[in-house]
Amino acid sequence: MVAGLTVHWHTDLAEIDAMQWDALTEGVEGGGPFLRLAFLRAMVDSGSACPDSGWHPLLLTVQDGQGRVLAGSPLFVKEHSYGEYVFDWAWADAHDRALASQGAQYYPKLLSASPFSPIPGQRLLVRPDTPADTQVALRAQLLGAIEARCVAQGWSSAHALFVSEPEAQLAERAGWLRRSGVQFHWENRAEAPYIDFEDFLASLQRDKRKKIQQERRKVREAGIEFVIRQGAELTQDDWDFFYRCYAQTYLKRGRQPYLTRDFWQRVSEALPEHWVLFTALQGGTPVASALLAIDPVRRVAYGRYWGAVAQVSCLHFEACYYQPLAWCIAQDYRRFEGGAQGEHKLARGLLPVATQSVHWLAHPGLRDAVARFLDRESQGIGQYLEHLDARAPFKIDPDMDAGQHDELP
Repeated sequence: MVAGLTVHWHTDLAEIDAMQWDALTEGVEGGGPFLRLAFLRAMVDSGSACPDSGWHPLLLTVQDGQGRVLAGSPLFVKEHSYGEYVFDWAWADAHDRALASQGAQYYPKLLSASPFSPIPGQRLLVRPDTPADTQVALRAQLLGAIEARCVAQGWSSAHALFVSEPEAQLAERAGWLRRSGVQFHWENRAEAPYIDFEDFLASLQRDKRKKIQQERRKVREAGIEFVIRQGAELTQDDWDFFYRCYAQTYLKRGRQPYLTRDFWQRVSEALPEHWVLFTALQGGTPVASALLAIDPVRRVAYGRYWGAVAQVSCLHFEACYYQPLAWCIAQDYRRFEGGAQGEHKLARGLLPVATQSVHWLAHPGLRDAVARFLDRESQGIGQYLEHLDARAPFKIDPDMDAGQHDELP
């Protein structure tokens, strides 16, 4: 623990100074927009992640004697495990079956995450101008405060999702359990960035390249054109149509969308610089849209939200991958993260990346059982990553297609 500092818990996000909180997220992987205070407040105030939906905000800050925020963590007390993308339903079931006679329940639990956002990055936030050794001490203090809060409240567990590797190592040393997962990310070339989408295609194996060309041709032949708008260029009509598409993705499966229209209104006004919208037109009529969240500072784009009101073959691939990748290349972005899961992304140039989450469990018996499960799961994840790496779509030899020709698009 760093001397002279105090821990503060916030159920009302309005009492946190936005500039001080956002200073914790500057230059942080996954920070913009998903950890900015306006984003978290929009989640709560719009009714998307709020007490009525089982998300009780409980942000944590560490402050000095002058009230300056030096560290923090985005925390929610959860009544369920929806919207997390790291699945612990089986843990909850095992906990409650084993301890029902004692009146113990898995929920509520404490969660460090950005709601509905499987974005890898930091969850133990520290001002970037803090000396390195003090940063480590502050993150340890945050972890200790989280554990102490769970013990004091009698909560079953604490979870920090999609954390950075240094955070995972720190938590493991403190006795937390590590859990790995897999996502698919596209990386621009560091030494010689792609010139355009065709240059990217040329780096793929011939069969993968032809498949993408065929999919794009089907979309063109359907008469689809795209309009791309960013930030303040987006109109209310754009946001209304996007939300219609986004909601349709859930409604067609008999579910309500996680995020309300009011959420999008709030983030469009408070954080306009973080959004790029791809709207597909057919005969001049909008039929689909895909929304990118972007971090203009770190040059990272996040494919998160999509929907369509008409069925067009291969339109999902065009709107969610090919158009965003072309945009990223043109804008000199270094990475595009394709969201949770989806092995089909591999053939389209998004490579597997291991993600990390850490978990603190109060009951020793449950912790031991989960630790054994995670040991087995980790071995499986490692083998799965090796399997995926062997199927990478890029050419091993730049001249491997010599003498072969693609079909004309």
